[in-house]
Amino acid sequence: MHDSVQLETLGVPTAVVVTSEFLHEAHVQRAALGMNDLDPVVITHPLSTLTDQQINQRIEQAVTMARQIWLGGR
Repeated sequence: MHDSVQLETLGVPTAVVVTSEFLHEAHVQRAALGMNDLDPVVITHPLSTLTDQQINQRIEQAVTMARQIWLGGR
């Protein structure tokens, strides 16, 4: 989150990826860092117990949302 805030401050669109389990913490961090409009890319939790196919689905989830952020669709 810290790196993303620094990059955003420099004008570089950034996609922070978090799982749904850590969304609250991401919101707390962004508020503490003064970047309330930094919307994280949220993928379904968990990751550690998934098959390769399920991981690929999470990647597709993240890529779609990250593209929107990078291209100005926040």
